[in-house]
Amino acid sequence: MDVMEAIKARRSIRKFSSRPIEEEKLSAVLEAARLAPSANNAQSWKFIVVRDKEKIKKLQAACGNQKQVGEAPVVIVVCATRHHNMTCGQPAETIDASIAMSFIMLEACEQGLGTCWLGFFYQDKVKEILDIPDDATVVAVTPLGYPDENPAMRPRKSAAEVISFDKF
Repeated sequence: MDVMEAIKARRSIRKFSSRPIEEEKLSAVLEAARLAPSANNAQSWKFIVVRDKEKIKKLQAACGNQKQVGEAPVVIVVCATRHHNMTCGQPAETIDASIAMSFIMLEACEQGLGTCWLGFFYQDKVKEILDIPDDATVVAVTPLGYPDENPAMRPRKSAAEVISFDKF
């Protein structure tokens, strides 16, 4: 599978099998995150891999009781550890962590695994469960596992609606 194939094949998975993830596949997903680009190459992130079933159940509650969190054998929590704005005014930590999360999702797809980018979570509860320090920010959460569903691709806007050349 090449990158474009992974982009086209990736889906938000909300139903996971109980099949455990092989260590080499988990390592490949985490290596993709580690190699993601970041502003000033700061790499100011932390990827928390949660496999403990009790912590996963607590995370499920902290993520609005989304069923897929509790079903997955692994949950990855992406945190930013340094806070600064880039010259353009954008917060580097959110962008950097989001790029890393995208790499996680694409490599997971390559490995035959599913993910679902969660923005619905209570940061204070996630921090408490995982002993995340106050100065870190939880940017994203994803369950990770073998899909137990094969959802169709959701509609996308046409290229003409989202792409322009030389002006807005």
